Order: sequence, then C-alpha cells, then structure tokens
Amino acid sequence: MASNKDGDPSLGYLTRKDIEVKLPRPTRVKNKTPAPIQITAEQILREARERQEADIRPPKQKITDSTELGDYRLRKRKEFEDLIRRVRWNISVWIKYAQWEESQKDFNRARSVWERALEVDYRNHTLWLKYAEVEMKNKFINHARNVWDRAVTLLPRVDQLWYKYIHMEEMLGNVAGARQIFERWMGWMPDQQGWLSYIKFELRYNEVERARGIFERFVQCHPKVSAWIRYAKFEMKNGEVARARNVYEMAVQKLADDEEAEMLFVAFAEFRREVKFVAFEKQYGDKEGIEDAIVGKRRFQYEDEVRKNPLNYDAWFDYIRLEESVTNKGRIREVYERAIANVPPAQEKRYWQRYIYLWINYALYEELDAEDVERTQEVYRECLNLIPHEKFSFAKIWLLAAQFEIRQLNLNGARQVLGNAIGKAPKDKIFKKYIEIEMQLGNIDRCRKLYEKYLEWSPENCYAWSKYAELERSLSETERARSIFELAIAQPALDMPELLWKIPSAALLHLGICYLPTNLAQAYIDFEISEGEYDRTRELYERLLDRTKHLKVWISCAKFEASAMEEQKLCIQNARRVFEKALNYFRMSAPELKEERAMLLDEWLDMERSFGQLGDVSLVEPKLPKKLKKRKQIESEDGLAGYEEYIDYVFPEEAHAHNLKILEKAREWKRQRLASGADD
Repeated sequence: MASNKDGDPSLGYLTRKDIEVKLPRPTRVKNKTPAPIQITAEQILREARERQEADIRPPKQKITDSTELGDYRLRKRKEFEDLIRRVRWNISVWIKYAQWEESQKDFNRARSVWERALEVDYRNHTLWLKYAEVEMKNKFINHARNVWDRAVTLLPRVDQLWYKYIHMEEMLGNVAGARQIFERWMGWMPDQQGWLSYIKFELRYNEVERARGIFERFVQCHPKVSAWIRYAKFEMKNGEVARARNVYEMAVQKLADDEEAEMLFVAFAEFRREVKFVAFEKQYGDKEGIEDAIVGKRRFQYEDEVRKNPLNYDAWFDYIRLEESVTNKGRIREVYERAIANVPPAQEKRYWQRYIYLWINYALYEELDAEDVERTQEVYRECLNLIPHEKFSFAKIWLLAAQFEIRQLNLNGARQVLGNAIGKAPKDKIFKKYIEIEMQLGNIDRCRKLYEKYLEWSPENCYAWSKYAELERSLSETERARSIFELAIAQPALDMPELLWKIPSAALLHLGICYLPTNLAQAYIDFEISEGEYDRTRELYERLLDRTKHLKVWISCAKFEASAMEEQKLCIQNARRVFEKALNYFRMSAPELKEERAMLLDEWLDMERSFGQLGDVSLVEPKLPKKLKKRKQIESEDGLAGYEEYIDYVFPEEAHAHNLKILEKAREWKRQRLASGADD
C-alpha cells in the first residue's frame, strides 16, 4: 500500500517529487535607473562587424601540366562524391557538381551528374531549368530540346518551363516549332497569361486570323468578363467594329448574371458611344474633328494614367508623342507644361534622370518644330534654374543650351552659358566642349585660361595636364610645355605622377592604377625624346626610378638607352649599365622578387641578341637562373589538405652558397668523427 502512495505506475513508479521541474527563481533588478551610457543594437552589430576577422582564403593553385590537371580533377570529383553521399537530398550540391564538370568542358560527365540529380528529385523545376540552360549556353540545341521536352511532359503545370522552351525555339527562328509547343501547352488549359502569351506570339508575326482563333478558344476556357473585354478590344484595334459588337453581344448573353457583369456593360456602353461619335464626326464633322475623335480615346487613357501617377514620366512621353502627331501647338505646349510641373520629390540625381528629358524634348520641339527662339531660350533658362546644382547637375543641359546659342550665331550667349556652367557645376564634359569651341575659333588665350580653370578645379586630372601641354607643344612653345609637365608631376594631389611619364600598363597596375590612356603613358618622355633632349629624358627616368623600382620601368629605361639617336656602341653600353643597376637592385634590395629578376635577364638576353655582332650574350648567360619545380602544402576552403606546384629560380650565387654550406657541414661531420675516434 505504501508503495502505491510512493510511486505512480503510469510514471514508472516515480514519485511526483522526482519528476517535478524546478525553475530558477527570477532575479530581481534592484537598481532600475538607466545606465549613463546607453548601447544601441545598431552599435552592437556595427562593432561585431568591425571586429570580425577577415576570411582566410587558400592560395590560388597553378596547374602547369596535364598530370597536375588530372590530379586536380580526381581530387575535386572525390570531394563532390563524398559530399553527395552525405547530403544526397541537397540539390545545390548537385548543381555545383554539374557546373564544375561543365567548366572543365567534360559535358558527358556534366550530363551524367544532371541525370543523377533528376533521379533524386525530378519535381524540382530549378534542376530542369539549369540543365537546359547549360545545354543552350554551350549550343547543344538538340540536347536542350530533349531536356525541355522531358521537363514539360513531367511538369506540365510549371509555366516557366513552357515559356523557356518556347523562347528558345523562337530565338532559333523555329516559329512553327514554337507554335506547336504552344498548342501542347494550351491542351493543359493554363491560366490567362499563358493564352495571352500565345496571342501576342501570333501578333508578332502578323497572324491576325490565328490570334482570333486563339481568342475564341481563350474565352471558352476562361469565360470571364476580363477575357471577353480583351477579345472585343482586340477586334476594335484591328478595325473590326462588327466583330467587336458581336463579341460584346455574345458576352452579354453568357455573362449577364455574372458578378462582374457591371464591368462588361460599362465597356459595351463605352464601345457604342465611341463608335457612334466617330461615325457622327465622319458624317458631319471636319477633318480636324475626325482626327480628334480618333485620338480621343487614347487621350482619355493617357489622362487617366497621368492622373493616377503624375510622376510616371513614360506616360507623359507617350501622351506628348500623341499630341505631336496631331500637330496642335497649343495642346502640345499645354501637355509639356503639365509634364514638367511634376518635379521629382527628392533631390537625388537618379530620380531626375528621366524627368530631365522632358525639358530637353520641350526645348527641341520649340526650336525645331515651333521655330520659336525666345521660347526655346526660356525653356533652357527655366530648366537650368530648376536643377539644384549644389547637389547635382546635368552637363548635357548646359551643352545643349550653349549649342543652341551657337546655332543662333550668339557666341557671347554661348560663352555666358558655359561660363555659368563652370561657375555653378563644373564637369569634365563642359570644360572639354568649351575648350573645343574656342580652339575651333582660334582663341588660344581663352583656351589657356580655360585649361587653368580646369586644372584649378581638378588638379589631379592627368588628361587636362597632358592636353594643356599638347596645346603648347602644337604652338612650338617648348618651354611652356615643359613647365606644364613639371607642374603636373609636382602636384601632391595627383593620383599618380607616373601617369605623365612613360610607364607600361603592367607597372601601373602594380602601382594600383587600373586605367592608363596611351597619350598619358608616353606624354612627358616622348615629348623630351621628340625634342632630342636625351639628357633630360635620362633625368626623368632617374626621378621615376626614385619613386618606383618596378621591373617594367627598368626595361623601359634600358630600351630607351638602346634606341637613343647616339653612337651605337655608346647606346649599348648605356643599356647594359641600366640592366646592371637593375640586377643589383633585385639581388641586393629585393631578393624575394626572383621571377622579376629572371624576366629582367631574359629581356637583357633578347636585347643582346638583337644587337647582332655588337651584342655579347656571354655577359648574360652565366647570370641566368635554373628553374626548379617545387611543391608546397595548401589547405582548401573546406579544410582539405593538398599540394600546389610552383616554379622556383636558383641563381648561380645561390647555388654556390648552397654548395659551400654542404662542404661546411661535411667538414663539421669529419671533425666530429675524428674527435670521437680520439676519445676511443
């Protein structure tokens, strides 16, 4: 009896006390006053991001021969297969595996992976899409057709598969094949969008009768008010008034009791009103009235669109084009004024980029169609006053306004516009166009002043410096050109002074420069060479080498010395001297740059061979390194260890030092042996 009280059979003869869960007593907060320093969630997240350590990425593997490539492929396939065995259900792993096989150009293996993935989950339409896209991308059209055909057969209710299949056939010009696929799809009675896509397809190829037949099947499959109204509007658009009336009458007979019947009756009434109005105008009205009646409906549609969303600038453009086709100046100007009155609410350039073309089109209309010079000037003036130039501006508006003044032979007006542009919102395009105009007029002093303003606004602009120097050089002002170059490379704000010197693009990439116009790359040094100032050119190279010791700079300097218009033997000696200095730098100051040093010796060897009988390859050949293929251990992103092969260079002095170390160790070993023998 006591055991029954102590234990409950339903609980495995445990007591209630044994299974009772004791929750910790809630901690009472004694001091509820806010802390003096509050920390927000945003601050916590920001600090966590700032303190996050950078991802450790393994070094890139360089594959040099077919054996390494085979080993790499075998290792990657093993990784993928192991991963698939663990997470067979994960489709993304299958996709990555197949795409990797595709990147190796092994399409049969890639297809095998795709097929294995489909066996796991053939209902996943993403697999079918990516499988077919791979076949299309690599131009295996028949394979792609096979994939699409299987996909739409197994998953006929996935509309995206049908759309992609049809799009491929249409892009290939197989219109009959695309039509056949549409027919297969319509047999499954898709939604309205599928039917409308079929109709648009036929209309793209002017198959109006086929489209009409599809509409008839469409309204039978989807007997809704919206479908019948679309059918009637289609007939009206093609000028078939009687057919449109028949469609409306059939719809009224079948859908009179439908909950959306009101929409049908309103559409039918508007149709009849429009037909009667046009017929009345044709019988009793003049030509203008008839045209106005024809465009009246479209005008009503555009009015409705811009009323719902005044900032829909595309609708305003369409509305303006409609009015311009009618050629009513009053209406056109009215629509333009209403359109430009809808200023973007935010002062951000991306919201204004579409809006600004309303002003441009308005100004061009007044100038070219209305031929009203004063209104054109007013449009440009109002537009420029409206733009918030302190935040952003549009160079195209300033330039269009200036070009308009030039077409009116008002040169002072054009200069005033461009001067205001430079004062309010200076841009590269404005400076370049202004300078071009003054150059065409032969105003050299104005060009110089503009270049000074240009460089005052953007002293780091290497294009402006080189063009300014080029202008002075074209005027045979050698000293002025040289002074401009000197000022340019002395600018502390210049992105990279080497741009104005002759540096190959590879050196600039090493220095962090991604863009190098050819005229900048050769500007200063080519200028001195063209003037025959070889001593100045050497001085420039010395100054450049004080800034950077990049391999390409040494090679460029050596090539200059070899091609200088001086005695050939002296040129060869100067070029060798440059190579020797470069070699000493890489050997003493940058011993880790072995590859650059080897490339330098190759260039030197090629140059000695190009000298012919005056060359001496024996100066270079003893300095050439030996190439050794070595391996180092690396670790991949998923923690797998591997090896990467790389080329190492062993130079003669390094080999000699290595041999000396071996001899020293041999002597040490011999001394130890002798010492141990004496002890015995």
